Amino acid sequence: MKAIWNGTVIAESDDTVVVEGNHYFPKESLCDEYFTPARKHTVCPWKGLASYYTVTAGGRENRNAAWYYPRPLPGATQVADRVAFWHGVTVEE
Repeated sequence: MKAIWNGTVIAESDDTVVVEGNHYFPKESLCDEYFTPARKHTVCPWKGLASYYTVTAGGRENRNAAWYYPRPLPGATQVADRVAFWHGVTVEE
């Protein structure tokens, strides 16, 4: 699977986990130069506190386009050390 933003592959892995329709990529599959920690945080009742990244590629910034759970709750261990995408980031085979 590939995560693509603005014509640039920002993550690629054969080991994604699908939760609630979102592909969670292993953190080590991210191309680090495209990711900057964001200030945004949200709470999922069963996964816990989510943190976000801003993605910058091809001269464009996509704020809060990736999220992850630094310390997922016990029922969500499958998303530990993984990142998912939205806000126009496409995920394809």
